Amino acid sequence: MPEQIRLALPSKGHLGDDTLEFLEGCGLRITKRNPRQYTATIPALPDVLVIFQRPRDIPLSVAAGDVDLGITGYDALAEMLPDRPESVLTIHEALGFGECALVVAVPQSWADVHTMDDLARKAAQAPLRVATKFENSTQRFLEERGVQNVRVVRADGALESAPLVGYADFIADITSSGTTLRENQLRPLSDGVILRSQAVLIGNRAALEKRADVLATARQMLEYIEAHLRARGQYMIFANIRGQSEAEIAERVFGQPNLGGLQGPTLSPMLTRAGEGGWWAINLVARADTLYETIRQIRAIGGSGVVVTPITYIFEEAPQRYRRLLAALQLEGEPIP
Repeated sequence: MPEQIRLALPSKGHLGDDTLEFLEGCGLRITKRNPRQYTATIPALPDVLVIFQRPRDIPLSVAAGDVDLGITGYDALAEMLPDRPESVLTIHEALGFGECALVVAVPQSWADVHTMDDLARKAAQAPLRVATKFENSTQRFLEERGVQNVRVVRADGALESAPLVGYADFIADITSSGTTLRENQLRPLSDGVILRSQAVLIGNRAALEKRADVLATARQMLEYIEAHLRARGQYMIFANIRGQSEAEIAERVFGQPNLGGLQGPTLSPMLTRAGEGGWWAINLVARADTLYETIRQIRAIGGSGVVVTPITYIFEEAPQRYRRLLAALQLEGEPIP
């Protein structure tokens, strides 16, 4: 029997929920018979076995070859594999969900500490402790910014209470909106962003190099992901418009700023009853932020019967990230149909 392709996904939390929702939107719905199981399947990818793991364990599993592909946060990747071994390749670095930042946050009562330089001066006066789940990333950042005399304290759970409880003086933690920090009388330093993170797709180099099925699955996932991301916030518009000729309508269309579509609108004659000729059908793609203005412009040139529908996918040429993956694997010569 052929070897299964193993895909690791986050097992819990916002990242886990967002990953399932994102993949379903891409047409890669996860099927899990029992919510307590740690494995699942993807009907669109029948050869793939999904394995649920903690986000911070996924980079290590991919690096060791225990799984072939994985989705995790960039923060976990940077923390667990700080030197980014050759065994791990980033296939897609910006999946567009799970956005957050790892920041240095200090008590609001530290009125004289607003920057990393301020923190360095305070640490020079007396030893400080920073509580974090991201020891490697935090230690590197402090060293890069010249902050000395700070001991990194490994902590789990809610870090926001660390200064209040007393086992640390300030924290380095993940935040998305900053609300939790403010509610706990903490504030991020103005230049204290250690890294910005979102979900990434990674793969084991050896599996991608040696197994055609893993590489093919990586490409199929990229195709779905890229087409779905490209379609986000895009709408297909269909409308009827009366005119004497294609050239006449084209002149009207291109006289408007928002009717260009992707490469241009599609125009075709409509089949109508005898004596009701001179009607054309036009369809084009428009962004959500220009949708109303686009419809207004279609009406302005005589359009009617306007139908708008959201777009799920926009497939174009082979994804550029797949070409980059082939180059990283030194498979540039492989044909891309």
